[in-house]
Amino acid sequence: MSKTDEPVDDDTSQQLYGSPPVQRAARLLRHIAEGDPVTNMSRSARQLGINRTTLLRLLHALESERFIEPLGEGKGWRIGVGLIGLTAQAFFSEDLVQTSVPVLTRLADSLRLSAHLGVLDGAEVVYLVRRVPNHVLTSNIRIGSRLPAHATNMGRIILAYLPPARVDALYADTVLKPVTAHTAVTPSQLHAQISADRAAGLAWSDGNFEAGISSVAAAVFDATGTPVAALNVTGLSADFAGAARRSQIAAGIKNAAHDISQRLGWHGPDKGLPNGTTRAAG
Repeated sequence: MSKTDEPVDDDTSQQLYGSPPVQRAARLLRHIAEGDPVTNMSRSARQLGINRTTLLRLLHALESERFIEPLGEGKGWRIGVGLIGLTAQAFFSEDLVQTSVPVLTRLADSLRLSAHLGVLDGAEVVYLVRRVPNHVLTSNIRIGSRLPAHATNMGRIILAYLPPARVDALYADTVLKPVTAHTAVTPSQLHAQISADRAAGLAWSDGNFEAGISSVAAAVFDATGTPVAALNVTGLSADFAGAARRSQIAAGIKNAAHDISQRLGWHGPDKGLPNGTTRAAG
């Protein structure tokens, strides 16, 4: 065997092919994702084994690529929509997104409304799937977008099926910021809202997040009955007008949520949808 054919051990391979700048950037991203917002530059630099100047350059480079985003003056950084978008694209190989795409495509086309799927990440909903109909108005929400869970109906319907103690822990020492006058801004208001959502089996929004826009969300469950995601349909409030139209939309999104949940292994009976209602025909 010639020298060029000899196997290279892991340490040698690391030295030959490793890229220190890339490795430092990866360590920094992991560091932020694991909970350090880098509010103390000196401390974070020591923990990462780099100097402050290098850390500052990495932060600005990652921000320019939208891999991180600032939280505000003196509050540090968090993972940004650019990186989340890449991650969301990678999720297309996973069961949840792969299963949801055709269901949401049919839902958007049949109701002529924009359809989305999102998951809870801390106190935010991250959008993983977006499907829009061939319609004048379509959603401008992008894959990877993050919105406050307490103010959005996808977030509310996931919270509605979590144990109340977990919801309390999630929002402990957190200020519930209003988006509109409909937003719950105290724990008691939030619990009242999500209790009503759970009783209805759907979380409706009529201008709750944006004036003139209506939507409705349903929870998606896994094999254990845990709410792992939510889907919603969104459009102009005029597209939701009338009892017959709202009934059609409700039936469509319940069926879609039921379909995805069953594909993920949820085994609730047809007459016992996750929201406790009867499955509509079609």
